Amino acid sequence: MTLQKTARLHLSDLVQRLSRESRQLIQVLVGPRQVGKTTLSLQVIQQLTSPHVYVSTDNVTSKANEWIGLQWESVRLRLKQENAKEYVLVIDEIQKLDNWSEAIKAEWDYDTIHNIPIKVMILGSSRLMLQQGLSESLAGRFETTYVGHWSYPEMKASFGLGLDEFIWFGGYPGSMHLIAEEDRWKQYIVSAFIEASINRDIILLTRIDKPALMRRLFELGCSYSGHILSFNKILGQLLDAGNTTTLSNYLRLLDTAGLLGGLEKYAPDKIRQRASSPKFQVYNTALLSALQPLDFGQVRTNLPMWGHWVESAVGAHLINAAWSKGFKLYFWREANYEVDFVLTYKGKTVAIEVKSGPTKITRGLDAFKKKYNPYKSLLVGKNGFPIEDFLLLDPIMLFD
Repeated sequence: MTLQKTARLHLSDLVQRLSRESRQLIQVLVGPRQVGKTTLSLQVIQQLTSPHVYVSTDNVTSKANEWIGLQWESVRLRLKQENAKEYVLVIDEIQKLDNWSEAIKAEWDYDTIHNIPIKVMILGSSRLMLQQGLSESLAGRFETTYVGHWSYPEMKASFGLGLDEFIWFGGYPGSMHLIAEEDRWKQYIVSAFIEASINRDIILLTRIDKPALMRRLFELGCSYSGHILSFNKILGQLLDAGNTTTLSNYLRLLDTAGLLGGLEKYAPDKIRQRASSPKFQVYNTALLSALQPLDFGQVRTNLPMWGHWVESAVGAHLINAAWSKGFKLYFWREANYEVDFVLTYKGKTVAIEVKSGPTKITRGLDAFKKKYNPYKSLLVGKNGFPIEDFLLLDPIMLFD
């Protein structure tokens, strides 16, 4: 299957909204870098019968209201000249413009008042920047589509990746041409994805007093993906670390860029939930592998190390699905009992334990079941639900 035929999971929904539905809401595509947002938007407009315009904010130096106003007025002029029933305007990398949401609001509201049929889709790589702009100025005028990292079914269909290759090389389609030369692949992941995301989607758009600290937190968090660490313990491993509030804020920013998340502990008491130490979770195992000095073969034959990658792959599958499907993702630990992942959705709870080795011990699951009586509990691994089958599964189906 080719890259274009893969088309991600949102293509038909977006085509439906922009072609068959009346002009009601701005369509917002948000997600990490290099996951195919631009490609998806181009695939969408190729399937539209309405005329369309695609523009990007790259290299824009003028003010947001001036530039956006010029693009919008150009579309209005085309609409009249071509006597079209409607037009579609697509703006890529919108978060690079200061005060972009106010400019979008002004143009959208003008069209609404004057019954001008211009439909709009905007794209951005920073969830935080988009969420701030959307909530501040565009409340009630948009709906969001989260475009996450590529899943195992997509990478398998498009590039023929086997299970172990996917667990190691992850879900960055743009890096697949380099996997035969692993050192080059690692350098590419670091420069094209890690550094670009931190520099352009976080530091450039947000005030960061200690950028070196943020990078070190990311590296440490990747190496401990799948582990629960208190911020106080992290402070002991970092120089010039500031305080736990700084680390918590930096982790939140890394999460919004689709790099590294910090799962909260599952607890009915929301205060206890938020006060818990986070469980680090990479959004893409390529990030974990790129920072690992050992190569694929060395890690694969080290079963304890490989178990770390397997659990991270399951977690990455879940954390990306959580954003796109709308369920909540946690971990659980109490005394000596632990459950790797706890999912909640519409009043239902699913507990998941990952075991890459032959063990059948599920004390954590047993304790969780006894205390919370979840809708479903699942052992993922050699003596349970197979890892490959789980990575092929849409997690929302766990609630059926």
